[in-house]
Amino acid sequence: RNIKNREKFDFLEQIADSNNSELKIFEADLLIDGSFDKAAENCDVAIHSASPFVLNVKNPQKELVEPALKGTINVLETVNRTKTIEKVVLTSSIAAIVGDNKDMYDNSLKFFNEKNFNSTSSIKHQPYHYSKLLAESKAMEIYQKQRHWKLAIINPSFVMGPVLSKNSKSESITFMRNFIYGKYRLGAPNLFFNFVDVRDVAKAHILAFENNKALGRFIIANKTVNIRELSDLIRKKYSKKYKLPLMNAPKFMMYIVAPFFGLTYKYISRNIGYFIDFDNSKSKKILGLEYTNFEQTIFDMLETI
Repeated sequence: RNIKNREKFDFLEQIADSNNSELKIFEADLLIDGSFDKAAENCDVAIHSASPFVLNVKNPQKELVEPALKGTINVLETVNRTKTIEKVVLTSSIAAIVGDNKDMYDNSLKFFNEKNFNSTSSIKHQPYHYSKLLAESKAMEIYQKQRHWKLAIINPSFVMGPVLSKNSKSESITFMRNFIYGKYRLGAPNLFFNFVDVRDVAKAHILAFENNKALGRFIIANKTVNIRELSDLIRKKYSKKYKLPLMNAPKFMMYIVAPFFGLTYKYISRNIGYFIDFDNSKSKKILGLEYTNFEQTIFDMLETI
C-alpha cells in the first residue's frame, strides 16, 4: 500500500498515540517479492491478515486468487528468511472450511469443525472461498517444509462489529449499509450467516501467538441467524429508524431477481434456505476465547457506521 496515503492509516497512529504505544508503518505489496522483508526484521511473530475480501469481481483470478495466493507465498518466504520469527498466525476464513451452506447437508453434518475443508468452491463458483482455500493450503505446504516457526490458523466467520476506519470499504460494512438502507426492504433472501465480533477475531490472533499450544486451525464463530432474524433484532432497538426487510422472499422469487442482488442461480440453489453451524469449542478450550454478545456486536457496529 502507498505510505504517502496517510488517511488510510492515520486512525491507527491516533490509537497508538492515545495509548502511548509504538507503531511503525511500512509500505508493502502482496504481489512484490521481498516487500515485507524490512517490516519483518527482528520480529518474533508474523500475523498475515492481508487478503482481498471482495464478492463482486470481474476477474476473480486477478482480483482474488493471485493476491491471496501470491501474498501468502511472499509473506511466508519473508518469514523463512527472518530467523527471529518463531510463530505465524494466518488469517484464513470459514470459507476455507465450507463452500456452500448445503455442504453441511450433503455431508450429513450437524456442524462444521476444523477437520472440514471446502470441496465445492472454484474460480467460477464462490471464488472468494476458493482463494482462501488455496492460500491456507499453500501456507500449510510451506510450513511443513521448514522447522523454525510454528503456525496457527484463524478461521473467522462473517466478521461484524464496530468500525475504526472512516475509509474502510469492507464487505461487512457494505452488507450492513445495504441492509439498513433498504436493499432488502421488499423481501430478504432466506440466507443464514454465522457472525462473529471483530474484537473477538482480533483477540483470537493475540491469544494464538501468545499460547505455545495454539497450533493448527481455530474456527472463530459465534451465532448463526438469517437476514430476517437480524432485521428483527435491529428493529427491536431502533424501531422504524431503518428501512429493514419485513419478510423472507420466496426462493423462486430470488431466481428472478438474482442479478439485482449479484447472485448466481447456483449460489441461490445451494445456500438459500439452508441453515449452517460451526463448532467453536477449540477456540474456547485452547485459546480461552470468550465471545462477545451478538446483540452488542450488531448495535456497536450500527453506532459506528
